[in-house]
Amino acid sequence: MEDSLGDESLLEDNGEGELTAQTALQKIENAWMNERFAPEILPHQSDLVDCMLQQIDHMEKNVKRLDKSDLRALAHRMELDRIRYVVSSYLRIRLEKIERYTIHILSEEASRNSDEGFYLTPGELRFAKEHLANLETLFKTVALQHMPPNFQRFEVNKLTVKPNMQAHVFLRANQRVTGIIVPGTLNEEIDFEEGSQHIIQYSAIAHLVKSGVVQLI
Repeated sequence: MEDSLGDESLLEDNGEGELTAQTALQKIENAWMNERFAPEILPHQSDLVDCMLQQIDHMEKNVKRLDKSDLRALAHRMELDRIRYVVSSYLRIRLEKIERYTIHILSEEASRNSDEGFYLTPGELRFAKEHLANLETLFKTVALQHMPPNFQRFEVNKLTVKPNMQAHVFLRANQRVTGIIVPGTLNEEIDFEEGSQHIIQYSAIAHLVKSGVVQLI
């Protein structure tokens, strides 16, 4: 009986005219690259993660249907491993940022509302709060209880670590954009042509990363 699997990929469209699996994969790879190179935590892409987790489950079932001697099985397993790596690395990088900038991230998240959108998923927010509680417990147990009473307060603001928004990043412009103000200059402006690549301080293009106008590389 002829195998119904295609030769190119195990990813399949959802058949509803919405986001295709191949497009979702490209988007999660872009989100992963942005998260890797952006100094701050970016708005979560939980919908893309959920989509790819469903595809991974679908792909695993399809791979099991292939004969072990079929060369496509090896190719598909490699593709599956690559997708798993991208998704897991994306999630791990976000957790590492939450651990490093816990207080700052929680403060920023508290200032947002549902209209503008939250950066953390409910699970990430819960993790951040638990991590902060653990930090407070550690400080009180290891250090603060041994200090004079007037120094035993856990002052969150003094422990805040912020991401370096002045760090330089490499990017590729997904479309033409004009009027980018170069930091450290007297309002000097530059333009990005579609497909052009640049190195610039992250603070100047942070909003463009979040809107998808530029891609960090």
